[in-house]
Amino acid sequence: MTNPLPDQSTIEQFERDGAVVLRGLFSEWIEPLSEGIETLMADPSPLERSYNPADGSAPFFQDLCNWQRIEPFSDFVHTSPAAAVAASLMRSSTGRFFHDHVLVKEPGTSIVTPWHQDQPYYCAQGQQSVSFWIPLDPVAREISLQCVAGSHRWGKLHKPQRFDGTDLYENDDSEAVPDIDNNRDDYEILSWAMQPGDAVAFNFRTVHGAAANTGQGSRRRVFSARWVGDDAQFIDRKGKGSPPFKDLTLQTGEPLDGPQFPVAWRA
Repeated sequence: MTNPLPDQSTIEQFERDGAVVLRGLFSEWIEPLSEGIETLMADPSPLERSYNPADGSAPFFQDLCNWQRIEPFSDFVHTSPAAAVAASLMRSSTGRFFHDHVLVKEPGTSIVTPWHQDQPYYCAQGQQSVSFWIPLDPVAREISLQCVAGSHRWGKLHKPQRFDGTDLYENDDSEAVPDIDNNRDDYEILSWAMQPGDAVAFNFRTVHGAAANTGQGSRRRVFSARWVGDDAQFIDRKGKGSPPFKDLTLQTGEPLDGPQFPVAWRA
């Protein structure tokens, strides 16, 4: 393939908006990632976080941290252009893998992905971060990922909540995410129609969400790959973060290092 690294204008857009679409970056990975998702759904991990709507509509499958046991996911981490592209976007000398996340919204599901930031859920802190949201099916703009431009520069981490609206952390007095849906004109909301192999790259601090899949007649399979850069440090979320890396012995402020977080690219 041609040089996959983003040009200067793309890097500047990522820095300004906190999100950018990368067309066709992972086209060669659609088949292996699809096979990996089928393998995963047939044998989910203990971290599976699927939702079955109370209204009886179709389920929303989620699972995390499977790259070490699903071969196509491991191959993606180590041999795809993701690490190099992530490092370029972050202006980092390294591309360190954080974790994978599979999200499958079956056709007809009423589950909405609420507006949130990822970083308050994670045991990682630092300014250099990027998540690739990679659809394996065509996605109409109406049900695609939505990102609030510039929200990664708001200078705050909003209260993380579960999908049912309950707080993830006890005694958390941080500010809730603003009511974006009822005040959409107050924000620049980025969203794109996407084809398999496209990717949205966004900062862990970027406020984002996604609609239900009620109007699309096909699945919306997404493979997400999260990366951190040179400044990544561990932060103790009291074992309740998502994903919950419960076996780590790192202390808050130490570099995010270990076999769970391999450096897949180095300048």
